[in-house]
Amino acid sequence: MRSFIAALAFAIVAAVGVAMVLNNIQQSSSVAFTTTGARVSDPGHNLIGPG
Repeated sequence: MRSFIAALAFAIVAAVGVAMVLNNIQQSSSVAFTTTGARVSDPGHNLIGPG
């Protein structure tokens, strides 16, 4: 039973750690998937939100 609780605690700590790392490195889609040929100067209020 102790090993199950330890595994559960590790899974929770790992999930929180990964969520924090991914939150710091992710980019919005308007930044990550645009090129110079497809850049929108003012996205306005569409699906990707304000620039």
